Amino acid sequence: MTESLIPPQVTDDVRRVIRDAGIAGADDDVELVARILITGVGLGLDETSRLDLKITSAALAEMRQAFRLFAPYRAVPKVTVFGSARTRPDDPLYAATVELARELARRGWMVVTGAGPGIMQAAAEGAGGEHSLGVSIRLPFEEKPNSVIAGGSRNVAMKYFFTRKLMLVKESSGFVCLPGGFGTLDEMFELLTLQQTGKAEPAPIVLLDAPGGTFWHGLREFADRHLIPAAVISPDDLDRVLFTDSVTEAAEAITGFWRNYDSLRWVGGRLVLRLRAEPSDADLESLNDRFGALLTRGRIERSAPLRREVEEADRVELPRLVMRFDPFRVGELFHLIRAVNELPTAPPLQALPQRRA
Repeated sequence: MTESLIPPQVTDDVRRVIRDAGIAGADDDVELVARILITGVGLGLDETSRLDLKITSAALAEMRQAFRLFAPYRAVPKVTVFGSARTRPDDPLYAATVELARELARRGWMVVTGAGPGIMQAAAEGAGGEHSLGVSIRLPFEEKPNSVIAGGSRNVAMKYFFTRKLMLVKESSGFVCLPGGFGTLDEMFELLTLQQTGKAEPAPIVLLDAPGGTFWHGLREFADRHLIPAAVISPDDLDRVLFTDSVTEAAEAITGFWRNYDSLRWVGGRLVLRLRAEPSDADLESLNDRFGALLTRGRIERSAPLRREVEEADRVELPRLVMRFDPFRVGELFHLIRAVNELPTAPPLQALPQRRA
């Protein structure tokens, strides 16, 4: 059921309700609220089953609660830590997680977890309650958030895994996965899929093991022996990931990803990379020599903010590079971002990444 099949009087009434409710904001935002309500009306007109209506209603309510939880911290960089709920406090992985979360919190980051026991509790302990956010799942054997998260009001409980995973990924500027079971592997593979397909903005991913651990080595071996020879992934797909047993390397990979790179967006067929420092002519030549093959035509060029960016006041204060990047090779963007971070003109890492509203 599309909006065009809903009686015009109904859509007019919906928009009247929005006005009467006093919903403020840009016209485009108000229109999006109208589309949400009109879609709900459409579900009713479609004679949607009660179960499907309950799923839709609960998912929307959960997302609203999560958006409200994260909203006050939108400008604070966040790292999501995934790992097993079964990891015990005497496990070296637990200690490594505490140390990493403490270091990232010291650098001004917040730590997001699934709010459960094990690795999730270790991350919350390391970061401390003031630097922790939780997105818990309601399960028969994992009903309550861990003691660190439960001590404050920085947790939202979810019924569905898909809404929970959305919020664990959407709000963060970096990700750390520690050894775990089906749930952890599911989250890790979703991260890789989102990055490979360009459905999520590039972000650092660290697969962290205990000192001397080999858990993640099996993943690389499986990729080398089976996935790459079968041509179901590209040879460099795992190059975007840091495999390490060093907490220091993990923290530096998360924060170092944002040394010069700030953000990106597509404007029509053009890719815009926003940077922290203006690249030199020599930088441009180097980038074009190395990455010209990733473009459909033209060159990587410095640019003033594009008109759409100016209209939306989107990071207009930053220097930027503009190019005709091949959208079929979007999974290779991390190579270009790494090169941008290593340019001679790149600044030392001082400012923290700012999430866009």
